[in-house]
Amino acid sequence: MAPAGGGGSRAGKMAPSHVLKCCQKVLAWVPVAFIALVVAWSYYAYVVELCLFTITSTGEKVVYLVIFHLSFVMFVWSYWKTIFTSPASPSSEFCLSKTDKEQYEKEERPESQQEILRRAAKDLPVYTTTTSRAIRYCDRCQLIKPDRCHHCSACDLCVLKMDHHCPWVNNCVGFSNYKFFLLFLLYSLLYCLFVAATVLQYFIKFWTLCRRKSAENCPKNELLDTRAKFHVLFLFFVAAMFFISILSLFSYHCWLVGKNRSTIEAFRAPMFRNGPDKNGFSLGCSKNLKEVFGDEKKYWLLPIFTSLGDGCNFPTRLVIMDPEQLTVSSQNEPAKSSGPSQPFPTRPLSESQNRLLANDNQWAEASSEDENVKSGVKKHIVVSLES
Repeated sequence: MAPAGGGGSRAGKMAPSHVLKCCQKVLAWVPVAFIALVVAWSYYAYVVELCLFTITSTGEKVVYLVIFHLSFVMFVWSYWKTIFTSPASPSSEFCLSKTDKEQYEKEERPESQQEILRRAAKDLPVYTTTTSRAIRYCDRCQLIKPDRCHHCSACDLCVLKMDHHCPWVNNCVGFSNYKFFLLFLLYSLLYCLFVAATVLQYFIKFWTLCRRKSAENCPKNELLDTRAKFHVLFLFFVAAMFFISILSLFSYHCWLVGKNRSTIEAFRAPMFRNGPDKNGFSLGCSKNLKEVFGDEKKYWLLPIFTSLGDGCNFPTRLVIMDPEQLTVSSQNEPAKSSGPSQPFPTRPLSESQNRLLANDNQWAEASSEDENVKSGVKKHIVVSLES
């Protein structure tokens, strides 16, 4: 009877835990539901109460409705993609083999565990470490973290190029949906700006009408005191409030894209072989934009995936030895030796990375050819002098 009682107690403990997780998942959708309700109400208030019942000019109605629906569709489309695009996780090559995993779990000393991880990471495109120069390993997912990858406690998985976990989309913003998140911010800004700008004149008229003490003092051409005034007044306040709050967030992420940083990297610089460097992944503003939005500019404003790379391997200005940027880096920060035990393997770049670094590679090849020519000339002069 005792074992049965013990099993029942374990089942009783698991049940509340399962219920708690379900409640957390449901509550996580509350911010998304709030945004959806606000957007649905704004659609009704603008299209029905303002355009159909308030505005009298047919031409004004048509223009407003066309522009409004264009911005509304792009806003909802990008928001949908941000929410329902699954976060990208590391590929199977970053998982430890069965043998390495067994050895790692048996070892109790951190030094021995690190040696196993170094051996497993020697052929992987991993160029960053922890602040203590250790291999970045996730015990929860049991894999070696690629560069710019972090474990999200809310999603309970490692996310490639993780930026942050956003409660307003109930999803992690990372490599797979970062472009969608930026477009969501952009189109929400345009949506709020257009609504606030077109509603402003009617907001002033209704606000003036509300402040009249009696209808006798209102001019004949004043708007009627109907229920539309409450929707229009509230619509302007909501649009202006959201515009101001989103503007700062969008500006910050535009700055991050220009610097090729994630929100996490902006607060904690990634550790490279020569020390922490917030600009380690920056290839210049133009190439940084292409890394997020892709090569073809005609797709930049559409919420379709066009980002370059695979999310596991990123070109870095320190690993590829870009001459110009290394000169600047050496002036700002002295180089630090990584030691023979630090794993910074060299691996061929992917096709998308080669496109990003094409000009740099050509520059480097040209400079190496010039050095060879110069060294040949020097050798010739020395031989001539000796003879």
